[in-house]
This record gives sequence, C-alpha cells and structure tokens, in this order.
Amino acid sequence: MSDKKTASERRTQLEKRLAELDTRVHDIEHTLDAPVAKDWEEAAQEAEDTEVLEAMGNQGLVEIRLIEMALKRIETGEYGACDKCGDDIAEARLDLVPHAPLCARCAR
Repeated sequence: MSDKKTASERRTQLEKRLAELDTRVHDIEHTLDAPVAKDWEEAAQEAEDTEVLEAMGNQGLVEIRLIEMALKRIETGEYGACDKCGDDIAEARLDLVPHAPLCARCAR
C-alpha cells in the first residue's frame, strides 16, 4: 500500500488548515479591535500584545495565500511539481508543508 496522498486528500488537508487559519486571523482582528485600557501599565502591556498578535496575523495571512496557491495548483494538475525546476516535490516534504511550491533543493 502506498503512503502517497491523493490530490483529493491533499485538498481536504489544505482546506481544513485554511479554515483554521481563517478563524485564527478573524479572532486576532477581533482582539485587535477591542478597546485599549486606560491604565498606562495595562496599555503598555496591550501594546506589546498587539505587536505579537499583528505578527501572528500577518504570518497567518501569508500561509493563507500559500494554501490558496496550492489549491489552485491542485485544480490545474500542477500540485506536487516544483514551481522552479519542475521536479516532483518529495511526499515527505508535502506531508510537512502541504502548500510547498518548491522542492527541497530549490527551496534552499
């Protein structure tokens, strides 16, 4: 039996991750929209927290875009092929980073 996942299984995996990220990004946006504390110590702590949340939100948005691109590659039949050299991306790499557009060699 092969451990290689089908395009349908990869699509399901990517769509699940996309839904998780969408929820996380919306939760972060909601938190960032909350009123700021009036106490200066609390406000200072909130400013630090805001920086962390913004970074997490930005990282989530980048991953969302990469997943959307991977889903398009599935639709066009290009999924699993390196965008740079055209070689197959190793199944182990896709297991770790299912939205990877490059093989390990080209990603270096």
